[in-house]
Amino acid sequence: MLDLYGRNIDYLRISITDKCNFRCKYCMPEERVATLMNNEILTFDEIIKICKSASKLGIQKIKVTGGEPLLRDDVTDLIRSIKELPLVKNVTLTTNGVFLYDKIHDLKKAGINSINISLDTLIKEKFKDITRRDKFDEVIRGIKETQNIGVKIKINSVPIKNFNFDEIVNIAAISKDKNIDVRFIEMMPIGLGESFKGISSIEILNILEKEYGKFSRLEEANGNGPAVYYKNEQFKGHIGFISAVSNEFCENCNRIRITADGFLKPCLCYGTGLDLKGLIRNGINEKELTDEIKKGILSKPEQHEFNKENKSSNIEIKKMSQIGG
Repeated sequence: MLDLYGRNIDYLRISITDKCNFRCKYCMPEERVATLMNNEILTFDEIIKICKSASKLGIQKIKVTGGEPLLRDDVTDLIRSIKELPLVKNVTLTTNGVFLYDKIHDLKKAGINSINISLDTLIKEKFKDITRRDKFDEVIRGIKETQNIGVKIKINSVPIKNFNFDEIVNIAAISKDKNIDVRFIEMMPIGLGESFKGISSIEILNILEKEYGKFSRLEEANGNGPAVYYKNEQFKGHIGFISAVSNEFCENCNRIRITADGFLKPCLCYGTGLDLKGLIRNGINEKELTDEIKKGILSKPEQHEFNKENKSSNIEIKKMSQIGG
């Protein structure tokens, strides 16, 4: 489906929980994290209803997110049921990787197309510092097992000044020797992320080219969203950049988001949207739900305001874990 600015909206990110077993410094506070009650989170059936209606509007690619989605006991059944929707072609998952070793075989059987794994550092002590959890070994074990059984992996890394700037070359090298894409995701000025200094894609690309030589931009699509990918002759995988602030991609944005409590967000920047959960629980039928999602897509703004000094009053104030990443 095309929005009002001619963008083809074919990608849905749906959060199935706002709970997380990590406390990453740029995402969540260390203590007193307010999370939704179980009855406030979308149920299994509600998630499937939303995905089904969205698919009728042209949504073909669905990303399951959190919080940490593998905390939900029914995650593999959800993946399987979403994959069985006839109009959905691609279902992926973003995870911190802690439970991946135990669940990847079931996820593969459920039909998962690929797994995105968050990894901001390759140094165990720094991992414990940024996540506030000593789970580095579990994450690495999960990555290895996922690769061993042939499920496509993408590593998501958030570059941060004074934290992992000196690791950029080593993190990218994951993609050099293995057919794994490494994506550098620019720090978003949302919630706790506002207090951290990110690193632009241009800076990172310059660092990598000094170490490995020329990287050529891939013109064809290489993922669900608006990431820009580069190829180097020495690398088996690709290097991707998601730079919503320094290299605004609003004109090519193809996504909408659903939060864990069922709120449709047309744009990450703003707190506006539609309460789909409320409508479903008040008895809305399938056609009416599809029409509401259509309204949400048509309300998608032309661009975000992250780079504006004087922002409007409807800027998102929630933390990333509450939004769904």
